[in-house]
Amino acid sequence: MDLGELSSIGGFFALRTLDAAAPGAHGALTVAPEGPGTPLARLYAGDDHLLTERVDTVERALGTPERRIAVSIAQLGLAARLWSIAVGSAALFGELPVLDPDHLYWAPDRGTPDDLWLRTPGALAAVRTVPGTAARIRATVRVAHLEPLADAFCRDTSVARGLLWGNAGSALAGAGRQLDSWARNAGRIDVAERAAVLVRELLRDPPLAGTVRGPGLRRATCCLYYRIPGGGLCGDCVFDHPPARAVR
Repeated sequence: MDLGELSSIGGFFALRTLDAAAPGAHGALTVAPEGPGTPLARLYAGDDHLLTERVDTVERALGTPERRIAVSIAQLGLAARLWSIAVGSAALFGELPVLDPDHLYWAPDRGTPDDLWLRTPGALAAVRTVPGTAARIRATVRVAHLEPLADAFCRDTSVARGLLWGNAGSALAGAGRQLDSWARNAGRIDVAERAAVLVRELLRDPPLAGTVRGPGLRRATCCLYYRIPGGGLCGDCVFDHPPARAVR
């Protein structure tokens, strides 16, 4: 698996690695406490100050009038990273990294896209992988990450789970579109076709089923971005025009 080629698709497809045997070997950002942040497993286990820090960062950056908007945007960004890495590697290489929450590090105080660091068992090149099937991606991303992540965001702020799963579906569709564009420009029609099959299969099952619709995979819910001062509609927004409340 060539992580450099994977990251060439776009920023959301980048996965950095950290050697567990030599935590300072990959540069200044890898050394605790300045290092790659903390394992996502801590957040899922209830260490909620990490999520509070992330939502606070997004809230300040965007000047959001409601905290649930910052929650939505923060969750959308992390979901996009997770789907992109998993679907991208599966479409490119037929396998995906083992993104164990105990070994996948996240820095909640940094910008977007959120850097993800994978702590490998030994040499930096030794990224453990599993077959790149839809079932493996579902278990790796939706079950191991997005479900406990939704629980964590709901502990921070009262936000509809349907909105969060709508974000997850939109992020998955967006990863598929980016992959399709990159693959066709690179003459890799095989990658485009594999990505399309994987995205379709992943969107079939609840809670992702029905989150995006039509051939363009337009989302069925809104991420609330239009409510940010100066914000507009996303490319796949459920609305054709900003709701009247936003105009007032």
